[in-house]
Amino acid sequence: MAEVQKVEMPRVKLGSQGFEVSRLGYGCMGLTGIYNTPVPEEFGISIIKDAFNKGITFFDTADVYGIDHANEILIGKALKQLPREKIQLATKFGVFKIEPTHVTVKGTPEYARSCCEGSLRLLDVDYIDLYYIHRIDTTVPIEETMGELKKLVEEGKIKYIGLSEANPETIRRAHAVHPITALQMEYSLWSRDIEREIIPLCRELGIGIVPYCPIGRGFFGGRGVVESVPKNSLLEIHPRFTGQNFEQNKNIYTRIDALAKKHGCTPAQLALAWVLHQGDDIVPIPGTTKIKNLDDNISSVRVKLTKEDIKEISNAVPPSEVAGQSVTEALYKTSWRFVNTPLPKDSK
Repeated sequence: MAEVQKVEMPRVKLGSQGFEVSRLGYGCMGLTGIYNTPVPEEFGISIIKDAFNKGITFFDTADVYGIDHANEILIGKALKQLPREKIQLATKFGVFKIEPTHVTVKGTPEYARSCCEGSLRLLDVDYIDLYYIHRIDTTVPIEETMGELKKLVEEGKIKYIGLSEANPETIRRAHAVHPITALQMEYSLWSRDIEREIIPLCRELGIGIVPYCPIGRGFFGGRGVVESVPKNSLLEIHPRFTGQNFEQNKNIYTRIDALAKKHGCTPAQLALAWVLHQGDDIVPIPGTTKIKNLDDNISSVRVKLTKEDIKEISNAVPPSEVAGQSVTEALYKTSWRFVNTPLPKDSK
């Protein structure tokens, strides 16, 4: 534990509008369930405070996390015990309803405003640092949603605007209305399909990249391989963690485990270090409910990799060998691959 206290958490600029965050963020979703049982409120607050005391200042939540907005409520309570001006708080809106076979997405201007005002109330804060469109509504021109978010910036309710799971055309169109500060996408050793087109586009436009699930939903930490998947976890039905897919994916873990030994770190630290080494404009947000894992994640910023190391690690996880979709079918349909938005009525 003492060793972790010595880790100096670097700070970086996310996007080109001057938004500064810790090199590593913290994804709060797991504190209220999904991949594990929700933690007691006092413990959730203590882990957020612990992360802050160890240098993490960038915290990510969403209005849809937890039952009855439990996640935002929890984060709001934790913020009461921390210096608000030193925290970069991100939340999201747009996922209206999650059902086993369908996810309903809503991006109307009225809904954007009502969600923002709801999040401000639940978090009990005066402003949100980074407000994301969580998923893209294919029935609403992105310009309309962005127009309302721009007004919210002008009113001081949000400072910066982000997108999540948006395709290149949507990113360009949104950015033309108001600068996009960050794009949140799944990105890890076994989910790399944003490398070809999306990362270069973000760099062209000066948009920071925030990878979620950078440790592969715990896979590179040994979840399912060396430790069992928690009961009632979404991972019990996840395509990459079940059946023949999982048997095949275990080979990937074995290779990363061997490379981690070579680098004197854990497989999770190696997977996270690999993401961190993709560029200073990339700020991953791993989540965990265990202090030991939090400490390991923080220590990953000290893992140094050469270009040769990065190539070797990348080659150990060929995209063609990863078995199964990165999310369940219902969520996959809301990913950037399928979400064009209509053009505004006044365009040709």
